[in-house]
Amino acid sequence: MVLVPALSDNYVYLVRDPDTGTVAVVDPGEAAPVIAALDARGWRPSIVFNTHHHPDHVGGNQALKDRYGARVVGPAADAHRIATLDEPVADGDSVRVGTIAGRVVETPGHTSGHIALVFEDARALFCGDTLFALGCGRLFEGTPEQMWTSLSRFADLPDDMAVCCAHEYTAANARFALTVEPDNAALRRRAAEVAAAAEAGRPTVPSTLGEERATNPFLRADRPDLAAAQGLDGAPAAAVFAAVRAAKDRF
Repeated sequence: MVLVPALSDNYVYLVRDPDTGTVAVVDPGEAAPVIAALDARGWRPSIVFNTHHHPDHVGGNQALKDRYGARVVGPAADAHRIATLDEPVADGDSVRVGTIAGRVVETPGHTSGHIALVFEDARALFCGDTLFALGCGRLFEGTPEQMWTSLSRFADLPDDMAVCCAHEYTAANARFALTVEPDNAALRRRAAEVAAAAEAGRPTVPSTLGEERATNPFLRADRPDLAAAQGLDGAPAAAVFAAVRAAKDRF
């Protein structure tokens, strides 16, 4: 897997199956850096995956189709909003990159048609703008209840699953997370590591689900201590999540 910076703070992922040489591109917001990374390696993608319809995730689709003949796979619920879509997929559908098998998980919240791609054997979760390192996506088209349900769908995935999110927001997310759980020792350590990486210009993603479960307040809304700190002792996790998301929007 290769991480390709794009636009101002996006990441595009190149995924190659070593057994077959099949290459996929995930969420190409723009084409030029992706083409440069592909051509430098002599790779030709046959698949483009989109997690949702926003331009910073689909902007490079047409150029990659034109140059390499790649087919675009994306959410069926967004078929009317992704003009370049060739293969619509929905919850539970299977996807493959050569011999690497994955499945589609519908994760509405950031957008109504958002999906994530889970490659369990490869230990990779391509979550678009649903889950970020130390954060989660804004609720442009969904409700807090929808987003909490979507995040909860990752609960059965292993701690060593790579969280391949689509933006470099981690430093800002860390600063907010510390306002939610200032006494979380794991979070304090991680925030220091993130700050050092950001200062050095190093990517802070992918992270792992284990790291996120220990430090990301948006995945920890079901913890009684976090609910109590928000003045929501005994409240449902979705209500705690809503309060934390609203606080982040104001941060």
